[in-house]
Amino acid sequence: MGMGGASIALVAVVALIIFGPKKLPELGKAAGNTLREFKNATKGLADDDDDDTNDKKKNEQ
Repeated sequence: MGMGGASIALVAVVALIIFGPKKLPELGKAAGNTLREFKNATKGLADDDDDDTNDKKKNEQ
């Protein structure tokens, strides 16, 4: 069950009513920064796992 255009519009209107037009850009920026940090952290964890895997392969040889 996905979100249609009407559902997204309703969520946007409710957010506008609750937070007001001045606060929404700040919230969007904060959400973007949070997502960027999460992406970098998960990428770092994946890189660490790759390094561990490569080290194990080198030790086996």
